[in-house]
Formats: sequence, C-alpha cells, structure tokens
Amino acid sequence: MGNTDLKRFNAGLALVGLLCAGSALAAPHKEEIKVLVVANWEVGADKGDEPGEYQDWVERLHLDEERPIRGVQEKLRRNADGVYGIALKSGSIDLHALALDPHYDLTHTYWIFTGISGVNPNVASVGSVAWARWVVDGDALREIDDRTVPKGWPYGLYAIGADKPDTLPANANHYGSVTDVAELSKAYPLNQGLANWAFNLSKNTPMADDPAIAERRKAWKGFPNAQKPPMLIMGETLGALRYWHGPSRNEWAEKWVKLWTKDQGQFVMTNEESQTYQLDMRTLARLGYVDLNRVMVLRSGSNFDMPPPGVPITESIGDEAPGQKLAFDNNERAGEPVVHELIAHWTTYRTHIPGQN
Repeated sequence: MGNTDLKRFNAGLALVGLLCAGSALAAPHKEEIKVLVVANWEVGADKGDEPGEYQDWVERLHLDEERPIRGVQEKLRRNADGVYGIALKSGSIDLHALALDPHYDLTHTYWIFTGISGVNPNVASVGSVAWARWVVDGDALREIDDRTVPKGWPYGLYAIGADKPDTLPANANHYGSVTDVAELSKAYPLNQGLANWAFNLSKNTPMADDPAIAERRKAWKGFPNAQKPPMLIMGETLGALRYWHGPSRNEWAEKWVKLWTKDQGQFVMTNEESQTYQLDMRTLARLGYVDLNRVMVLRSGSNFDMPPPGVPITESIGDEAPGQKLAFDNNERAGEPVVHELIAHWTTYRTHIPGQN
C-alpha cells in the first residue's frame, strides 16, 4: 500500500469513527420509566411548602432527582427504583415532549393520571378517591340556552347528531366525514382489568379526614353518601373545559356518562383536563409511543359539583380550597400501594399487565 493509499485508508477509518460517534449521539441510552405519576399543577415548589396536586407524591415517593425533557422547561422527577413523576405545568406540550424524547423508554410504562376534581354528592364525599374505568369527554356537544329549550327537555346539552338530550346520535353523518356512530363515542375506555386490580390492591388503604370537612358534610341532608367520611371507590371521570356547577348540570353529567358507557359507568368526578390528556394518550398510542393498556386514572374530590341544600349556587361554585389538602393527601394514599406493588414485582409486571387473564 503506497503512502497515498495509506492516507486514504486512515482518512476512511477516521470518517467511520465520526459516523459511529454520530450514531451514538443520535441513539442515546434510554431510561426505562417503570411507573409515571402525572399531576396537572403544583403551587410553588415541588416539595417543602404547601402541597398542590404533585407535592405529596414527590415527597412520599422520594422523587428527589430531576431529569430534563428535551424541548420544554418542565423536568421529570425520579427515585432510584424507577418511579418517575411529572406535573404538566405547560399542559399537553409537556406530555408530547416526553413521549418524543429519545432519552426515555415508555414501552412498558404504567401511567397514573392523578388530580383533584369536583365530586358527585349522590355518590361520594369530599376527600374521596375513585379509580376510573372510563374517562368521558364533556366538551364536544350541542348547546341551547336552558331558558329556551323545548318543553320537556331537562337542559340544553345534547350529543351532536342527536335529536334531544340523553340520546345517542342516530346518523353518524351529522358529524362530517364520520360514517360509524361508534366513532362518535365520547367515552374513552381504560383497561378495566388493570383498574379493578388497582382498586382491589388499594381499597383497604385508610383515608384521611379533616374535622372542618366533617363539619361541612352535615349540610348535605338528603345526600347520605355526601355525609360519609372519605372513601375509596371505583367510578368515572368526566372532563370538560368549561367549569360547570349546579344540580341541573350534575344530572346532565350523570346521564352523559351513562349514555356513552352504555349504562355501565357511574359519574363520580369532574375536572377540566382528563379528557384532553386521554385523547393525547390515544394519539401517542396510535403512533407507537405508549401502551394504552397501562394507563390508570385516579381522581379525588376537593369540593362538590353543586351546592348543598339551601345554599345559593354562586356561593358554592369554586369552593375548592377547604377540601384541597385532604384531596391531595388521599389521592397519593390511594395510589401508593399500586406504585409499590408494580416496582416490587417489576420483572413480572414489565411484560404481564396485572388484571388481565
């Protein structure tokens, strides 16, 4: 080999080395996220001050190490066992950025979407917690001012394509290019086997109570479940961007959940973001980033979605502050046994989703 050929050979080796180095940079080592707790917001710091939706999880699960997410300011938190947490302070963009970040492996991740909600007084009390089987979307519908609805209608909210409230659309073509009525569904099913497994694992967890909240429960005469101490149950989450309140809307929510779950679901919790994130997760699953069968939703009641008897509706709406701390506390209490079980037997649960036959 002459000097010229040798130089070319060495130059080729150097180029291969650079390409290999570039490939290594393009395919970073992936951190496997075993369990991811997803909160919606936090007031102040993630730990060490007054809690929001996230802080109890961070402190009790020792999520002390911060990890960056490419493209956004929000960071993941993790512990040494492979439990991670995130508060979606910028909303969906944080969720999308995490799924697209090549540093993380979400292939086998179990998701626990958490948060506080308004609670249905016909079913449970403030401080209660519910594992959901469905997340129901309350956004896309037809609306007529309740003061001008036809005689006999309970309210002016009804499904697009339907002829009146509390009925399903008969003709899918009312909704643009959709040709199958089933495609219009506003109920996003979760893995019910996993939800039942999570409930049974956590159902004997003691729930905290608060003397001030116990005193406030006395006002709910005629609503026996609203007068009970906080409980852990199974029940559905309804998400809607508008902050609704009152007995008429509570009736709508109960019937809307039953309508779209074919009388199988029970409305318990209402909030403003569950529907958005579950729609996001369905898109990410369709693109191959996440496994929908590993998604759980755990919601706790910080306030009722209607006023107690004799209280004006305008005095009750937004009355979240007294019950928030209790709702934060019990939400984490209910979810912690599930997190510990998944981690303790990860070699099994990594490939075998609990609750499935």
